[in-house]
Amino acid sequence: MNYKEGNLLSFRILVDETGNIVTELSGVPLDKLKDIFKGNELLLIRRILSEARPKLEGLHEYLEDHLDSTVTI
Repeated sequence: MNYKEGNLLSFRILVDETGNIVTELSGVPLDKLKDIFKGNELLLIRRILSEARPKLEGLHEYLEDHLDSTVTI
């Protein structure tokens, strides 16, 4: 199968049916990248994700910690 695009890393902020704010972080596991990319492309994607993932994980944790105690919809 030849994919034209795919989700490498995503971050979402959602409101569920009960009004709770939920954050979601998802993406391709780093150990699976070698199955999708090769050569310099693999090195570039691995670098991008290794830089971006910790920043989004920090935002994810920050919002979950702070929104649980401060937001009511």
